[in-house]
Amino acid sequence: MAGFFNEMFDEGGAKTRTHYQGFDRWLSEQPADIVARKRVEADLMFRRVGITFAVYGSEAGTERLIPFDIIPRIIPAAEWATLQQGLRQRVQALNLFIHDIYHEQNIVRAGVMPAEQVFRNAQYRPEMQGITVPSDIYAHIAGIDIVRAGAGEFYVLEDNLRVPSGVSYMLEDRKMMMRLFPELFARHKVAPVAHYPDLLLDMLRSVAPQGVDDPTVVLMTPGMYNSAYFEHAFLAQQMGIELVEGQDLFVDDGYVFMRTTRGPKRVDVIYRRIDDDFLDPLVFRADSSLGVPGLLSVYRAGRVALSNAIGTGVADDKSIYPFVPDMIRFYLSEEPILNNVPTWQCRKKEELQYTLDHLDQLVVKEVHGAGGYGMLVGPASTRAEIEDFRQRLIAKPEGYIAQPTLALSVCPTYVESGIAPRHIDLRPFVLSGKTVTMVPGGLTRVALKEGSLVVNSSQGGGTKDTWVLER
Repeated sequence: MAGFFNEMFDEGGAKTRTHYQGFDRWLSEQPADIVARKRVEADLMFRRVGITFAVYGSEAGTERLIPFDIIPRIIPAAEWATLQQGLRQRVQALNLFIHDIYHEQNIVRAGVMPAEQVFRNAQYRPEMQGITVPSDIYAHIAGIDIVRAGAGEFYVLEDNLRVPSGVSYMLEDRKMMMRLFPELFARHKVAPVAHYPDLLLDMLRSVAPQGVDDPTVVLMTPGMYNSAYFEHAFLAQQMGIELVEGQDLFVDDGYVFMRTTRGPKRVDVIYRRIDDDFLDPLVFRADSSLGVPGLLSVYRAGRVALSNAIGTGVADDKSIYPFVPDMIRFYLSEEPILNNVPTWQCRKKEELQYTLDHLDQLVVKEVHGAGGYGMLVGPASTRAEIEDFRQRLIAKPEGYIAQPTLALSVCPTYVESGIAPRHIDLRPFVLSGKTVTMVPGGLTRVALKEGSLVVNSSQGGGTKDTWVLER
């Protein structure tokens, strides 16, 4: 693919980048039939473990195997050091922003961000106004989507702060590579990721209510029909904590309890994988059978911690995204280390007009959308699709943003025809408690269809192991 930054080869395609040279030599030594057999073996093992993802609307059924590619995405140590610094800065600013809008609202008072962008946002929760949360941390687990474009610059594409998913695939991809190709890890000094569940549990315990020395932590799932249920069960098992549904919990005498065979047990920290709307039917959606009646009252009293906090979604809304560099300057008095993708806010008349005039060149996204749904990729769309989207934009311009169609970097990937370049992104997972921690790398997602820029698993994308070299 000419015109795209290639993670493994230089611009001419003739020379292997330094950090890939060891892997490239190894790959050239592998007989084609051995590699093919290993790929089949990986598919069989993933199917046996049950690593699937729901593809809503797929004619092939609701569950399918997430394709796994055996060519890793490799990041040199110096590059990761810069990314890590930028991720810490960004997540710190986002947490300060969420605290601010639910308390002093200084960023709005200073005119840095329009009030209507915050207080009319569908993810803003007035119920959280004035509530103190442990260490003032709201986004305990953040999945920040990073892309490389142009000549190799990194950009933040999205901030996922509500219930970011995918970390189980990062862990299983590494486990699979080490099982299939142990000799590779003897040759390369690859930073480990297997300790992520330990870091996650330590972080969750660190945000327990004040005065609780040995907190009981649970992972709350919507249930087995949720698209990420495998991950919920996996993480609970890895951390050694209970996997619960709303019906397993109840509120009594101002505390949250879990039903057990030995009687009620107090719960101190809930890692919830359920959206705000379904958490407490007494406050949010009355028809929710997934939540716990009275949960918000206990949370408001500081007797249970929720990760991530209620109301965190206001900061990962795509209409807020353009303001994150301003947040960094406002709260930290620093220049952003990681840049945003240039963004047109369609709620602004001039920027809407530009978007309408260039729909065939832009990517247009719903501000509340996720998973690759509700978006238009102009260059890959038909005239009819573009015109249909034009009407949606005109009808509700405030519901959309637009961005240039980035020349996302590519990485060699095994496909039906052999090895070919495919577009990728990276989702590092940032944990914020008393300290900010992360494992090196993250989840690399790959768009398996030729020319496709949509990497989401829900849209047919696959995953790769991500290696951060320690030297």
